[in-house]
Amino acid sequence: MPARGLSVPDFDLLIVPSEALETPISTLLGETVTESDEIKALSEKLEIINLQFARRKAMRRSSLYWLLVAVCVNILAVAGILAVHSPYLGWDYSAPETAVMGVALHAFEWGFVRLAPFALAASLVDVFLTRKKA
Repeated sequence: MPARGLSVPDFDLLIVPSEALETPISTLLGETVTESDEIKALSEKLEIINLQFARRKAMRRSSLYWLLVAVCVNILAVAGILAVHSPYLGWDYSAPETAVMGVALHAFEWGFVRLAPFALAASLVDVFLTRKKA
């Protein structure tokens, strides 16, 4: 039996009211058409799949949000440490190992100071864009 033209709306928008009202999404959509048992079972399975996809999307968004917050905090922490104390400035560079390590630390600090503002700005914008909207 060919199925009637079923359209599957974006359930992301219906999850919050459905959970708040503790009613199935099909009720919110005003499901008044009597359907055969096969079509009803299929629509219930599709509803479950869409809810799972929406929850997975929300979980990924939340994970990305907290990852970006951690990036911002780490950038600020490293900047604070470098602003307070650069340990290689007082070293004796007569030993080759000390000279190489001092140059490596200086190169890291030089690159960090030039790239960190861009990384911080990008992370802050992304934190703003991925925040949970109430």
